[in-house]
Amino acid sequence: MDIGVSARASSDSVDPAELAKRAEELGFESFWLPEHPILPVHTTSRYGGTPDGSIPASMADIGDPLIALAMAAAATSSIKLGTSISLVPEHNPLMQAKQIATLDKFSGGRFLFGIGAGWLREETEIMGGDFEHRWGQTREAILAMKELWTKEEAEFHGRFFDFPLVKCSPKPVQTPHPPVLLGGYAANVFKRVVAWGDGWMPVRVTEEQVRAGRAAMDELAEAAGRDPSTIQLIVSNVQPDRDVIAGYGEAGANRVTVALPPDTGAEGLNKLERLAEQVL
Repeated sequence: MDIGVSARASSDSVDPAELAKRAEELGFESFWLPEHPILPVHTTSRYGGTPDGSIPASMADIGDPLIALAMAAAATSSIKLGTSISLVPEHNPLMQAKQIATLDKFSGGRFLFGIGAGWLREETEIMGGDFEHRWGQTREAILAMKELWTKEEAEFHGRFFDFPLVKCSPKPVQTPHPPVLLGGYAANVFKRVVAWGDGWMPVRVTEEQVRAGRAAMDELAEAAGRDPSTIQLIVSNVQPDRDVIAGYGEAGANRVTVALPPDTGAEGLNKLERLAEQVL
């Protein structure tokens, strides 16, 4: 099972290029960055990562993941580079397809496209997304990007996105395209993964939930005529404990990620090394 590390490109963090380079040297398989373009000052949305639903102040200080991953790509040669996660409804798929293809090409095919539809209603709406139909919007955006990545001339005509024949280059190195990994634990997540994704990327889940998720996806894949082994399962931000990680592997995970504390500052590299000692 592969082990990656997730971090944040924030105002006081270590240069993501330096951090990714050291992560590669230490033996981490992948390097992941999150996304929140903006954080609304006033919101009624609840965050699932805290007991009271409050949104951590650090969430307001997250750099653009694709720019930071491009920096990381230039400083590394083998570590995979992923978004954990990209908020697809907050982007134009034509522009995002171009950015991702460019990153995948010049990193030598190392990009992993972790995606989600978002939980912060006010952010989604400010950024132009349709919160009530965010998963439908996400599905269309991914289908449109796949057309742009795999065809010399592509068009798309949907409810949320509609464009005539266009040319969009460069193309990704990975064929047919970088893997699309769906985050979250929404009611239909397994159906979505099997229908138009390449993997499931949950956070804050138990071994039992991972085992049940793996079984559900395998069953749906077989019913759809799809090889279950083509579907990845990545557990995000797990406890940095070897026994816990081994348990997720036994439950069916192909990869886990451990999180570097967000307040990395100048101690970021030292914290990364201590994290590697705990899990690798």
